[in-house]
Amino acid sequence: MTFAFDNTYARLPARFFAPVSPTKVRAPRVVKVNRALAEELGLDADQLTSPAGAEMLAGNELPAGAEPIALAYAGHQFGSFVRQLGDGRAILLGELVDKRGRRVDVQLKGSGRTPFSRQGDGRAALGPVLREYIVSEAMAALGIPTTRALAAVVTGEPVRRDEILPGAVLTRVAASHIRVGTFEFFAARGDREALRTLTSYALRRHYPDAADARNEALALLERVVQAQANLVARWLGVGFVHGVMNTDNTAIAGETIDYGPCAFLDEYDPNKTFSSIDHGGRYAFANQPRIAQWNLARFAETLLPLLADDQDEAIRMATECLERFSTLFAAAHARVLRAKLGLASDEEDDTALAADLLDRMASRGVDYTILFRSLCAAAEDPAEDARIATLFAEPGAFHDWSQSWRRRLAREDLAPQARAAAMRLANPAFIPRNHRIAQAIEAAVRRDDFEPFETLVRVLGHPYEDQAEFVHLADPPRQDERVLETFCGT
Repeated sequence: MTFAFDNTYARLPARFFAPVSPTKVRAPRVVKVNRALAEELGLDADQLTSPAGAEMLAGNELPAGAEPIALAYAGHQFGSFVRQLGDGRAILLGELVDKRGRRVDVQLKGSGRTPFSRQGDGRAALGPVLREYIVSEAMAALGIPTTRALAAVVTGEPVRRDEILPGAVLTRVAASHIRVGTFEFFAARGDREALRTLTSYALRRHYPDAADARNEALALLERVVQAQANLVARWLGVGFVHGVMNTDNTAIAGETIDYGPCAFLDEYDPNKTFSSIDHGGRYAFANQPRIAQWNLARFAETLLPLLADDQDEAIRMATECLERFSTLFAAAHARVLRAKLGLASDEEDDTALAADLLDRMASRGVDYTILFRSLCAAAEDPAEDARIATLFAEPGAFHDWSQSWRRRLAREDLAPQARAAAMRLANPAFIPRNHRIAQAIEAAVRRDDFEPFETLVRVLGHPYEDQAEFVHLADPPRQDERVLETFCGT
């Protein structure tokens, strides 16, 4: 099986990673291969689904050119610094350059112990593998920067968690696996040479437009701040709750990474958390911009020795850059909200108009996705207002807001049909509903039935299209179907 590997990270100094081989498993079987992604990567999907492909995707056989390594990193987890984390259950096989010229990592997740595993077994259970496959591919289809899922295999071996579960391996594709925590790892050791090497590498790999900057550290900080501001704004646009925004889960490339206790809002609640370990609401839905800025401050701290020789000047430069995050995020979020409301132009009070709607939704528990998708039809036909109003316990709450919205729409010269069409590209009909993910996982884990998983992946691949045959997958959960907590599954 041919992989055209070109492994630049493996050519960095030895202290950046640990060489390690995947642990072989007993009876690998392919559950899913992402054929479209395989095509982008120049891979043969038929070969990946073959018995030989299963052996490779499980880590039993390595393709030619692979240089398997586990990456070193540290991280702030729920605000507390952990000096050494690293890839404890993931192994980077190597890097490919896809058909569009983009360099990506190919990683096996759940492929056995590494030198960074600590007390873990390095394995993954089937449920978390399917969750990451479903959600990461849904995010990609929603147009949000994300790691991707190339394949999922079951290993034929059990893993022990609170119960015995089937083991699995996810093949993950990412722009890279460099995290804020990667920089923290070297900063904690006072390794300025490694920080300088990593900064140059990350800038050239992810932001080549700034590769010749006079101050590489400042150029990288500026671009990562911008990327994270844009990313989190887009999360809020689809009601996504990452669940565990630790610095080791903050990618320098600006991609969504590490789908553990993630979830999507049903009813709109800015204080909503799902993670079973987020007892204080640190990573609640509306807290995500603040936490992103906090994580970026930790990133900036690692770069201080590189920003300027004078510490006070370095702190001034970092602070100035970090303070721009709020403005950048506000602008990005405003763009997201205007698109969701069908506003083609920019007016000063647009954010207040959106905030008013969100406040009304929060106080009445209105479903986030259904409300905004319904607005698309209302933009074309005002008679739809009556139907939308029924989503509120007090219909007048929507009608009062709708009057302000329609006055704002009237100030733009845009045909209703064109506006509605644009809104349908900003307001998905389908998101990965938490209860549907849970049902797909239950069927696969308990009954070896992957049809619900396949159906969900297929529908979520076209989230902005009305798919009448699968309209039930857009429905919010019944009371007995509600998912109140999600888990890392590690």
